[in-house]
Amino acid sequence: MSANSKPSFDPLDMRNYSLEKFRDIKAGALMQNLKLIGVPLAILSFLFFELQWCGTIDVFEAQTKVPAAHCYSAMGIFVASLILWLTEAIPNYLTSLIVVVVVIITGVMKMRPAFAMLGEPVMILNIASFILASALVTTGLAKRISLMLVLKTKNHLTMLFLCFVALNLIFGAFISATSAKTALLLPLFMVISAIYGATGGAQRNNVGRNMVLLNLLANNVSASAFLTGSAANLLAAAMLEKAGALVTYQDWFIALFPLAVIQCLVAWWTGTRFIFRITDEEKTPKLEGGMDRLRSEYNALGKVKISEIKAGVVFILVLLLWSTGKWTGLRAEVVALAGACIVLMPSFSRLPAMGVMKWNDADIPWHMLMFSFGAYVLGGMMDQTDIVGLYVHKAFDHWNIDPQGTGKLLVFAVLSAVFALTTLISESKTARTIILFPIIIAIAQRYNWDLVGFCLPMAFMINQVYVLYFNSKPANISYLTDQYSTGDSFKYGMIQLILIWILLILWTHYIMPLMGFNSYLW
Repeated sequence: MSANSKPSFDPLDMRNYSLEKFRDIKAGALMQNLKLIGVPLAILSFLFFELQWCGTIDVFEAQTKVPAAHCYSAMGIFVASLILWLTEAIPNYLTSLIVVVVVIITGVMKMRPAFAMLGEPVMILNIASFILASALVTTGLAKRISLMLVLKTKNHLTMLFLCFVALNLIFGAFISATSAKTALLLPLFMVISAIYGATGGAQRNNVGRNMVLLNLLANNVSASAFLTGSAANLLAAAMLEKAGALVTYQDWFIALFPLAVIQCLVAWWTGTRFIFRITDEEKTPKLEGGMDRLRSEYNALGKVKISEIKAGVVFILVLLLWSTGKWTGLRAEVVALAGACIVLMPSFSRLPAMGVMKWNDADIPWHMLMFSFGAYVLGGMMDQTDIVGLYVHKAFDHWNIDPQGTGKLLVFAVLSAVFALTTLISESKTARTIILFPIIIAIAQRYNWDLVGFCLPMAFMINQVYVLYFNSKPANISYLTDQYSTGDSFKYGMIQLILIWILLILWTHYIMPLMGFNSYLW
């Protein structure tokens, strides 16, 4: 080989699939134009309501909860913030900080209540969860678990698919950043795909399509299985708590974890047998030595370290206490913070260090937390002014809905379908939750439906973001593996979205009542 020639690509080398090897897809012409007009459009929208260019809005004038001017200001802030979040004209964390400032300046909220949102229990839970997740990654325990389970399958294709489903569900308990789960598992399932001859581009096959698309779905669906699975989950829980319905980690886990497992299994079964049927020829490994490469990666980790054992013990204890919170009386936020204290605890009084990492090792995405801060302030503003509830009550006063009959089923079916389909146009799970969850809560309150029974299953649709490449960061990264086309992704994703919509309705009506939830739909 000459000095100037490039080394050939090795499809079995895990290092070839690190995230820095994949470049983000640039926004198209439409998105670029939306970014261009996002800021001026947001300013005009805010002024349209703030200066009452919209004219008199009857529901604002008729209510007596807050001064009418606050309702106009709140509507302007709400619309403007959504425009900025959806167009991504400026970074989403900056939009959130601007929301906090404007909410205070307009007098819709006082400074202390607005700033207090930064100390909301869900914010503490978010921070502590990122610290705990960092302990799993920093110690190498997450990588060891992943490699160990994959190697146990011994090239049995069905077991490989189910192994990755299990890994996504395990890591979903702590790793709330879906892109972090992608970074952890993508090198593994890309090597497995290569073993079966799927190296992307002209070398696509149905093993590769199913492997990447199932991992993408399981990554996002596992976020729906746990209260801590995503920031949007925590926002939905915070909104329910402000409405008077406390959803504990245990409630969320009992109601939605089994459904997440079922959805992943349905996706595996329908994907490998019908949507992209894997033939007997495709089930035969094409490249030798793939498992040996993974075994060498596993061996390179060496013997299990004390730090890994410590991280594993904390992981199990925290998960156990989270899952039994209703019985122990311990809040998930306090348990998570205690766990974070343990993994960060240094040596003192000449005693061995209890912790497994330093503060600088903790991968805390502060930009995302600032985004959440603004979202909570916006939610508090909407709760204080009730601008969503006012419109919901007005709209439903004109509709003849039987709240005890099929009307509840119809409303649930329509709202859950809207929640699902909006994933096709919005990348932000938090923005969708800010828009739709107050509406869902207001409708449940309007008809005196059980808030947890009606709204909690809706939260399962928050993280169904896998249909198109721009629907989420993991979807973007997965598309760049070149294992499938946009058409493949749309076909697979839409079928799964429709299936889970049907399953959710049946689950809510027939299964959740057996778990103690008042969720009957008819």
